[in-house]
Amino acid sequence: MDQDEGLTAVDNIVTQFSTYEDFLDSQITTVDLYYLEDESLARQLVELGYRGTGEVVKREDFEARKAAIEIAMLAERTQKKTLTSAGKDLQDNFLKALALREEDNRNGKTVIFIRDRNSHGQEVSGYIDYAHRLKIEDFEVYFSGKRRLLPKPTDMSFYNWDSHIAVCNSTPNYQVIADNPEGLLFKYKRDRKILNVDPKTLPGDNSTRTPIQTELYIQAVIFDHISRRKT
Repeated sequence: MDQDEGLTAVDNIVTQFSTYEDFLDSQITTVDLYYLEDESLARQLVELGYRGTGEVVKREDFEARKAAIEIAMLAERTQKKTLTSAGKDLQDNFLKALALREEDNRNGKTVIFIRDRNSHGQEVSGYIDYAHRLKIEDFEVYFSGKRRLLPKPTDMSFYNWDSHIAVCNSTPNYQVIADNPEGLLFKYKRDRKILNVDPKTLPGDNSTRTPIQTELYIQAVIFDHISRRKT
């Protein structure tokens, strides 16, 4: 039996039985109990491979696979729960675009540009690290339509056109290059590729620029970056 077949056999046993003792008990026959007259001894003999009607599985292998399967199942459930866009009736193209990218942005791939007016009527614009905002904010309010996603002074870049306040911040995913004579640049930290947000030029290697037709903002653009670096 090769390694893959061995793992499959163990996985089948692990998913069938709640505990290792339950597995051992399934291998003990009535004849074993008749002659041994000791359930504990019968279990020990099955564990050692001297008795039993099926596959020999060590306790440490059973418990290790049991833990691994439970962790994988928990991770899958957690991932599904954290997709805040799931089940939402999204009408606007911008929210649909964010929902489409939500799951992929656990590792920081998308930059969002937004230009619109804030609650004070001031025109603001900025570039948002989607993955970073997903981690520090509950996007339920945005996908449900209770609030609009807008740039903040804590985002990658923020500019208030009325007060002329300009702020730039690097994030866990992107380094801001603000002193470039040709305009604002962002370096993706995972593969160190440059994202150029100038609409008159190409966005850069492995990056795309997608203007979004939306009723929510004056202007919205989504930049997607595909990292080629192996993790």
